[in-house]
Amino acid sequence: MIPKKSSSTPEAASHEPRLYRVVADRIQQLIAAEGIAAGERLPSERDLATKLSVSRASLREALIALELGGVIEVRGGSGVYVSALPEADVALPEAGPGPFEVLHARRLIEAEIAAIAARVATPGDVDAILKAVEQMEASHANKASNEQADRAFHLAIARATGNSALVGGLDYLWNQRGRLWHKLKEHFQTEELRQETLKDHRRILEAIAAGDPAGARKAMRSHLERVTRTFSRG
Repeated sequence: MIPKKSSSTPEAASHEPRLYRVVADRIQQLIAAEGIAAGERLPSERDLATKLSVSRASLREALIALELGGVIEVRGGSGVYVSALPEADVALPEAGPGPFEVLHARRLIEAEIAAIAARVATPGDVDAILKAVEQMEASHANKASNEQADRAFHLAIARATGNSALVGGLDYLWNQRGRLWHKLKEHFQTEELRQETLKDHRRILEAIAAGDPAGARKAMRSHLERVTRTFSRG
């Protein structure tokens, strides 16, 4: 007998809608069902999450996707407003994996990358990580340059492992920071988070330079958890 094909195969999974798109559809249904007109404010995020029985993180991703689709407008400090009455067949733009999916994957992978780097990094590797930290600190006021230095920091740690597969995997995850990520960051990244990120990077560097795998793992995980908390709670 030929075994029945599991629905968990990569082929099947590739056709499953992303959670934030499912939640976005439910938000549009709620807008229509409650007769919320263009220009009117949606319930608060807390109330929407309760109504839809979803997490704040999933809700926030869905709202950002709807904003990219022109359905709503997120106004900082004011709330979320309907910018156009959604049609039943409105097509949201493909925005890639949800930011919190990417952050979860990075927490799992980068914590171990940092621990490996702490065990095997050469003085030259530590110098490369330090250079990226210093570039990020020097470019704090320039968000584009700061972003490049941030990427250089994380990739320098991956290169310090001596494992090209880990470097390629991290590079792939970094490249998933698409439109949804950048819009979320635009709305919810705070100056406090930016300052704490610099401190986090210093702590990660210090643990790697000290040859402390457990400390490096903890510092990297704490850093990415901080980003997740800020973006999900605002």
